[in-house]
Amino acid sequence: MVRSVALHDIDWGNIAAQERWYYRSHGPEIARRFGPWLLRLESYLPVAPPAGGPAVGFLNWRMTDSYWRELPAPGAQGNLSFTLPPAPARVAACFVPAQPTEDFCGGEFQPDEKSALRWCMLFRYPAATSLEEGERWFLDVHAKEVMRQPGLYRFFSYRAIQTPIELPGTWPPGFQGRSFGAWARYSELWYENFDEWQRSVLDSTLPYTPPPWSASGRYPFFEPYVDLVSSFLLERPNDEFLRDARGYL
Repeated sequence: MVRSVALHDIDWGNIAAQERWYYRSHGPEIARRFGPWLLRLESYLPVAPPAGGPAVGFLNWRMTDSYWRELPAPGAQGNLSFTLPPAPARVAACFVPAQPTEDFCGGEFQPDEKSALRWCMLFRYPAATSLEEGERWFLDVHAKEVMRQPGLYRFFSYRAIQTPIELPGTWPPGFQGRSFGAWARYSELWYENFDEWQRSVLDSTLPYTPPPWSASGRYPFFEPYVDLVSSFLLERPNDEFLRDARGYL
């Protein structure tokens, strides 16, 4: 079993048409065609941070979260192409194992003890840095320092599957999606609210050990929208397409 996560970004002028397409066409197409291979197909609408979004590569539209029993063969495979969206989204996506490769802290909390504002991020190490070198810094140094943030109470991470995996389905000829490229990790850091996130991330004076590639020495050490993208999600998905049977109107 593997998990796929995809963070999306759109021009806000297209939001009404994009949401209509997602509910009326794309979600049902994915659920109908690939339901036999899927265990879960969920989607979240991000909440916008009050400040600091550009500094952490905030992506403003849906995060889709899918758990696959196995992956169907790529390509059309007897289906028609997907219905085109009104405008292409910018997409950051990866496949990860079904469970985190590292669970750093917070697993002892009960669900009712704290509310959850989930800072979900994808990052990769700069081109001149090997995956092994980047991982040594992240696991042996950085993750331990992050756990000192005053408002952070849950932190886990997935090492992305590096072997290329093709998604099933096909788009009409000539359609050009926009991808941010490949990623090294998907991580989640949980806070009770944006005040705690800002206190821990934007306003914090905690000392961090910068990686060798960081010119600024400023947390979170990755260039936003290049080597780092992120979204802020709440606890429950807005949609569970394998369970919901709602028409659009």
